[in-house]
Amino acid sequence: MPTAESHSSKPPSPGTSRNLLVREAGIKDAALIADLTRAAWAGKVAMTSSGHREAAERVLQHLQHGGAFILMKGEEAIGSVRWVPVESEPQVWEIMRMGVLPAWRGERLSEFLLEAVIHRAQAADVIELRLGVRADQPRLLDLYAALGFDLAPELEYTHANPEEPAPTVMRRLLRY
Repeated sequence: MPTAESHSSKPPSPGTSRNLLVREAGIKDAALIADLTRAAWAGKVAMTSSGHREAAERVLQHLQHGGAFILMKGEEAIGSVRWVPVESEPQVWEIMRMGVLPAWRGERLSEFLLEAVIHRAQAADVIELRLGVRADQPRLLDLYAALGFDLAPELEYTHANPEEPAPTVMRRLLRY
């Protein structure tokens, strides 16, 4: 199992990364991931987001078709991220529902989760990763750009909430 330190190009402050582990989620983790998503998004993401109503059943569907990672600090789960292949393009994955619990924000720990997905995708011969940035979260554009994602206005995010403004789609090509 890779440690979080091996997944970050810009490690957090000294001492933060001790006892961090990014582990792959299994089917049994569906309820935990749903709880993490709701807790990580509370007070951070607009209440209209469907992430606030995340259910284990939906997470289970994502796990069955794609996968997820959970960020652990010692024995405590403190964040998660998911991915699923785009239905019409199985070598393209969409990243979704990334979040870190409030007590652990500001440490750049989400980078560990994103780097883990990038490494997994490369190992699976995925050619492209995509993600959607909510209109009310523009500060995330710079974070993702620093990790090699480019704006892709020609693309639609297939997991967008039709009740909200369309997210900004970003992509990272993994093979050229």
